[in-house]
Amino acid sequence: MTDTIAAIATGGGISAIGVVRVSGSGAIAVADKVFRAASGTGLADAEDRRMYYGELRGADGELIDLCLCAVSRGPGSYTGEDTVELHCHGAPVVLSEALRALYQHGVRHAGPGEFTKRAFLNGRLDMAQAEAVIDLIESDTPIAARSAACQLRGAIGEKLAPIYGALLGVMAHFHAVVDYPDEDIDEFDAAGYLPSLSSAEEELSRMLFSHERGKVLRDGIPTAIVGRTNSGKSSLLNALLGYDRAIVTEIPGTTRDTIEEKALIGGIPLRLIDTAGFREAQDAVESLGVARTRDALLGAGLAILVLDGSEPLRGEDFFALSTIPQEVPRIITVNKSDLPQVLGQAELSGFGAKSAGARICRISALTGEGLDALGEKVRELFPELSAPPTGEMLTNARQAEAISRARESVALAIEAIGESVTPDAVLTELEAALAAIGEVTGKTMREDIVARIFERFCVGK
Repeated sequence: MTDTIAAIATGGGISAIGVVRVSGSGAIAVADKVFRAASGTGLADAEDRRMYYGELRGADGELIDLCLCAVSRGPGSYTGEDTVELHCHGAPVVLSEALRALYQHGVRHAGPGEFTKRAFLNGRLDMAQAEAVIDLIESDTPIAARSAACQLRGAIGEKLAPIYGALLGVMAHFHAVVDYPDEDIDEFDAAGYLPSLSSAEEELSRMLFSHERGKVLRDGIPTAIVGRTNSGKSSLLNALLGYDRAIVTEIPGTTRDTIEEKALIGGIPLRLIDTAGFREAQDAVESLGVARTRDALLGAGLAILVLDGSEPLRGEDFFALSTIPQEVPRIITVNKSDLPQVLGQAELSGFGAKSAGARICRISALTGEGLDALGEKVRELFPELSAPPTGEMLTNARQAEAISRARESVALAIEAIGESVTPDAVLTELEAALAAIGEVTGKTMREDIVARIFERFCVGK
């Protein structure tokens, strides 16, 4: 990491401001060759984290832009090494010319995630925090962003630190007794550590259990919107999203394939799946769409059945209800409340009685009436997801797998103590647990795994 790297740190396309980030031992010296502060201050004398206004010039001395520049010296910078940021006007050509000027002075282009990778390798972030960076960038709901932000603050590392310390304490005591037999050290008694090991196993179990909620916060509850043709399923999807995602026409069978989008409904993240309507298929393509509707229901965590309140119930409505697996929570929405209602309360109650536990509400996908009530129904079904995230939840499958191995190793160590086996067997399991926890925090990770993790990142971060 002795070389100096640079990349555009903001998104592609035209924007008001674009940032070019430079990091490495030569960052300040190189940036000083392309940036001239209006105050005359050289970057070597610039104050940390203070913006300087000036001119950005190419290697040939020609003016590229009038911009702002900030210096952050290591080890207190994001990467842990000297860093410079050029805040330019956001024209892609300006940012490209800024990079070209830096390259001409020996700077190389940064790889995907290389700035954050350097922050990890320099001890500025642990691995869980580093992975939270890309999770935050990829967040598409407010609740997922809040969870990633809490993880970026170090919540997972803080949770694992006392567990890691407790296991390390057992290891240290054992090796101290073995390595220094003449010292006045208390005899190693594995059984005496059972309470702390049991506590560690329980805490790891709680973290692992949080992964299910974490997956929901990140991906949303798969929610199949089902019903007969022209009941308003696609209109409901568009209304919940707030824009026209699905094509809506009066022609039955317009939706031929499933459409998926994420939305926060009632404070609960849902992965909405608009499906083909249930009716006798008119062609092979529509038949395939209906088959995919059934597949969506099999993998759903919630089903929203849409009825047309302006028409009486039909056989397709009952068929749609019967296709929802019994274990899947469901909400029955009576759509088109803006039209004269034909579907009466008595008929609706009888229909709802055929679906134990179903919640019923009237809505209008056209006007938005009743959508708040629908959100409340969703919240009632998933109250445990209403609490704000703390960042201690595992949203990452790699982390969850490592925690699972750590918990299993601690459980085996406890079992070995109960069976009065030699301390070596206990220590072997604790070493495995420490290694697994280290994979989450980054203490014990192979270089190839580190490289694979940062391949997810975008260039410039």
